[in-house]
Amino acid sequence: MKGVASVFIAYTAHYTSVKAYNYMCVPDGFMGYMSGIVSMGSPVCSMGVHIISSTQSFYSSVILMAMSRLVVDNIMQPNNKQA
Repeated sequence: MKGVASVFIAYTAHYTSVKAYNYMCVPDGFMGYMSGIVSMGSPVCSMGVHIISSTQSFYSSVILMAMSRLVVDNIMQPNNKQA
């Protein structure tokens, strides 16, 4: 249950950070493109990029571990049936 909660929290932080970054740092449209040149260096935008990167890394690690667990369980399952 803790694993599911941590994935939910990480995904929520990732989604919220992406939306906030898009809204505050690089809004849509030409004016967003122009203002992004200045705002991307701000501490708030740098923190947003860091959170986005960290949560993406965590989330991809969780997916990789889950897939690895499925593979290992399927490999080990025939050995358990013989015993």
